[in-house]
Amino acid sequence: MKPPLNTDLEHPEVATRSTADSRTAAGMHQDKSTDKLSGDSKQNLIRRFFGASRNAGDTASTSTDAAAGCSHVAEELTRFDAFPGYQQVLIPQAAARRIGLDNPFFRAHEGVAGATTRIADRECINFANYNYLGLSGDPRVNAAAQKAIEQYGTSVSASRVVSGERPIHQALEQAIAKAYGVDDTLAFVSGHATNVSAIGHLFGPKDLVLHDSLIHNSVMMGIQLGGAQRRAFPHNDWATLEQILADMRDRYQRVLIVIEGLYSMDGDIPDLPRFIDIKRRYQSFLMVDEAHSFGVLGARGMGIAEHFGIAGKDVDIWMGTFSKSLAGCGGYIAGEKALVEHLRYAAPGFVYSVGMAPPLAAASLEALHIIQAEPERVARLQERGHYFLQKAGELGMNTGLSQGYCVVPIVIGQSLKAVKLSNQLLTQGINVQPIIHPAVEEKAARLRFFISSEHTKTQIDYTLNTLKTII
Repeated sequence: MKPPLNTDLEHPEVATRSTADSRTAAGMHQDKSTDKLSGDSKQNLIRRFFGASRNAGDTASTSTDAAAGCSHVAEELTRFDAFPGYQQVLIPQAAARRIGLDNPFFRAHEGVAGATTRIADRECINFANYNYLGLSGDPRVNAAAQKAIEQYGTSVSASRVVSGERPIHQALEQAIAKAYGVDDTLAFVSGHATNVSAIGHLFGPKDLVLHDSLIHNSVMMGIQLGGAQRRAFPHNDWATLEQILADMRDRYQRVLIVIEGLYSMDGDIPDLPRFIDIKRRYQSFLMVDEAHSFGVLGARGMGIAEHFGIAGKDVDIWMGTFSKSLAGCGGYIAGEKALVEHLRYAAPGFVYSVGMAPPLAAASLEALHIIQAEPERVARLQERGHYFLQKAGELGMNTGLSQGYCVVPIVIGQSLKAVKLSNQLLTQGINVQPIIHPAVEEKAARLRFFISSEHTKTQIDYTLNTLKTII
């Protein structure tokens, strides 16, 4: 049976500064001057560098040791194929080959990924991308990117603090800040690096970061980079968060609470007003990761603040990405002027990184303008998401915690079965990815469906009915 395609007639995932980068001009001159030193002088400099004081006999011994090498190092510690992480990658791949399963990951898509896509020269209904409002590939967005290429080229070819600043960056940041009703925004070239660099730079060993147990990896990496103390609270459990703060707030200087606007694995949202109340009473900062909620929540798609009728300044740090509804790539931090200026001049992931490519900045700016001018896209996305959730429930499928906005999981409960179902659906012209252990607990293995405003009810019906026959 050929899957229906667009037949509904109702609507026509940070590096610190290197030693070399941080050398002074004098230090660099000294490095060059060592080329002119004698062999003995070089050895003396080396000994001074390492803080060692050796006699001639020690020097001879060192030379002998160097010639002999480190024969005591086990061979597996010098081979990439012996890394434990690599071994963990190989185990499920070998198991899949043994039972004849194709790898469902890294399949090449041969065009724009939207509600449909082409895989191996076959058009499929697509539930495996974040193009929630269908703006990646929109002719107006493409035209904006092409115009930026003509004006600025494909790269700014420098960090923005050096000579990579362009008016298109400023226009995008000002538009995002206005959408949130805050002072300013800073755009990073990577969504993941946005969290890593901002959190890692702002919060250190004397601080505490409290985060939802289902928070994104980028937040965890940022906490690790900065060295702050970390404590997780159960998913969306603001009451337990308050208990932790009551017990621990006075032990730390600064406290950051991090939640997401819409959780990409489960498709549910937090009670934002509760978290705002708690952060105020315990004198903490609140950060909301809106990677999957901006463009999705609220009547105009302006995110979870609009959804709850909250002022943008009620949240201290807004984080978001350009790679979902905004049809580009990268991330942003929005908030008060002091926060943004601090990061602009000091956050390693911004200062030492090349500026965002002009066509990407222009694409996201145009996408934002379209979202604001066409709120019917957001309304259609929300209607389609709720329709998918309702239909799946009627067919007796386990949709977990999803509230039916743009992410709906179908919980399978076994990793192997989830992979099999993904492969079987692809043969029926339906592309959906399995989420398996260790990304989730084995009992929570699932198929994760990303819904788009461009999916039709006919496509959704076909998909869920097909899944019901093979599940």
